[in-house]
Amino acid sequence: MEFIFWEWVNTLARWLHIVAAVAWIGSSFYFMALDASLRKRPHLPQGVQGEAWQVHGGGFYNMVKYLVAPSQMPAELTWFKWEAYTTWLSGFFLLCVLYYRGADLLLIDQSVMALTQWQAIGLSVGLLAAGWIVYDLMCRSPLGRHNGALAAVGFVFLVAACWGTTHVFSPRGALLQMGALIGTMMVANVFLLIIPNQRKVVATLLAGGTPDPSLGKAAKQRSMHNNYLTLPVVFLMIGNHYPLTYATRYNWVIFALILVVGASVRHFFNIKHTGKPAPWWAWGVAAAGIVAAAWLSAQGSADGGPAVGAASATPATFAQAQEVVMNRCSMCHTASPAWDGINAPPHGVILDNPGDILRHADDIRRQAALSSAMPPGNVTLITPEERAILAAWSAGAASPHMASASVP
Repeated sequence: MEFIFWEWVNTLARWLHIVAAVAWIGSSFYFMALDASLRKRPHLPQGVQGEAWQVHGGGFYNMVKYLVAPSQMPAELTWFKWEAYTTWLSGFFLLCVLYYRGADLLLIDQSVMALTQWQAIGLSVGLLAAGWIVYDLMCRSPLGRHNGALAAVGFVFLVAACWGTTHVFSPRGALLQMGALIGTMMVANVFLLIIPNQRKVVATLLAGGTPDPSLGKAAKQRSMHNNYLTLPVVFLMIGNHYPLTYATRYNWVIFALILVVGASVRHFFNIKHTGKPAPWWAWGVAAAGIVAAAWLSAQGSADGGPAVGAASATPATFAQAQEVVMNRCSMCHTASPAWDGINAPPHGVILDNPGDILRHADDIRRQAALSSAMPPGNVTLITPEERAILAAWSAGAASPHMASASVP
């Protein structure tokens, strides 16, 4: 019964997280496009930056934006914040339910760093807080007055942080940690700067004063950061389901490329919405980044496994591959898993007999030969040499026309 309970907790939390994220991303993208589409016209009152006419759902909308704030507060004011808060709260809850509760399998890899469960959790939470503090200090420093320089230094900071986490956590845990870090930075921008600055503006107006324009400028800068980081963080959230994105030798470089790809795509749309010539070069940068990431993902697993196409010193037989699978994989991938806390074979994959091993040759190649995704956290201590055996055997066995010929 406990197993069913946690399955439903996991499912419902993921559902909430996705729905909240869609709402947050949707409002963020909409307001960025709205800002870019504003046009200054002669009839607009003083203090108005511009207006935009839009049509949706059979109705016309006249959107007007004030440079700082209107001279008088409206009776009703809609705040966009709960989407962001719900996304982070549900995401952190999932982090606790999955990665902290199952730290020995998903967050810790003893071959990377010997950590206890509580040490790993403490480091993870500490890195989330430290990452926000460093980023916030950069934005408030003189560097924050130069958007280009701040973006460059921020990029280096995130890539360095990713490289560091790959030397602390399991490959999967490291990339998930970076997604959580960027998500924390984004929601902290909303909670600790954007909304407080807007409240200060409202309070000043209600008191009959003139709001400080720097408050809106700072909030706008953080909102722009959130916009450019959205696509990379979404990739990191879904990428943990695809081993070649996180469990290969150059996973931190792939992370850097994804930052560039996501920012390039957003830059294209941000500029296009302004009415200026669209920067089509951004798609070239994005395509080159994806090609480079795919090539890097084929250069071997994170723990030293062979690259795709690497020549094997000796061909591997099915018997050798079966021995590795039985010793390193079958204790979980069996009808009645022997590993504590695992009540059913992960994803329904059974690997305790020759027929099923052959049937899942492609999965074995992707999860345990070309990447180090399995065993999770390398809990069964599979070696690079054993991964090489799986890679050499699965290179042929993973092809449908070769599978039958691979049976001993």
